[in-house]
Amino acid sequence: MVAICSKVRCFFIPLGGQRSYFSPYRISVLREIGKALSSCARHATGPDHPNSDVYVYEQMVYKDVDDFMIRRFLRARDLDIEKASKLFLKYLSWRRSFVPNGVISASEVPNNLAQRKLFMQGLDKKGRPIIVVYGGRHNPSKGSLEEFKRFVVYTLDKICSRMPGGQEKFMGIGDLEGWGYKSSDVRGYLAALSILQDCYPERLGKLFLIHVPYVFMTAWKMVYPFIDPKTKKKIVFVENKKLRTTLLGDIDESQLPDVYGGRLPLVPIQDS
Repeated sequence: MVAICSKVRCFFIPLGGQRSYFSPYRISVLREIGKALSSCARHATGPDHPNSDVYVYEQMVYKDVDDFMIRRFLRARDLDIEKASKLFLKYLSWRRSFVPNGVISASEVPNNLAQRKLFMQGLDKKGRPIIVVYGGRHNPSKGSLEEFKRFVVYTLDKICSRMPGGQEKFMGIGDLEGWGYKSSDVRGYLAALSILQDCYPERLGKLFLIHVPYVFMTAWKMVYPFIDPKTKKKIVFVENKKLRTTLLGDIDESQLPDVYGGRLPLVPIQDS
């Protein structure tokens, strides 16, 4: 066990019995977080009290945090320990308040599930889970922004839980066929982007945008400035005439959804 401040402690978790290359970074990140939390601890009844920020922090770290997670936050901030620490601490606080029960249940996102706009099955050639999102089926008038944010977390948690051992990323296919102003939801897009980039950093491996109508570019231009440079490089617009060839470059036919000429039927996210 490594002491990172007088009140906050955290275990070093080795990977496969070996010291991780990022272990020194992990210790440094946790030390920075510990300093921030210890400054808040004086307002709590004590570090071992269930309502203490320190207590909650320790419980979350012991249960959910490993070197892979620390590495993702570090990569998201170009290995800047101070910036990664702030982002990680923000994530812990967000998770505690937004997902108090640990998971988002299907009963909390009924309107979004009813739209049948998100599916998951198969792996790409790098072993990353594949999700298919039908943007044209999204209807922001059915359900609140808060429910949509819960749906984003519900989806990302589902994806992460289906990742094979050692895999950290997923691939997305955003099918915008039929997308129109009725589907436009810039507030929702920005909220989803914020959750993905700040709370699930370095999880997206690649995103193909297909069947993109010209009218979509109006919304795209509004969202684009808020996309992290690293994320921008992962987004690929695909021409209709090159669709199958492009998808098969990253996804084997046996894993490609049947609607795009592959062999796997689409499976709704709630059934995956």
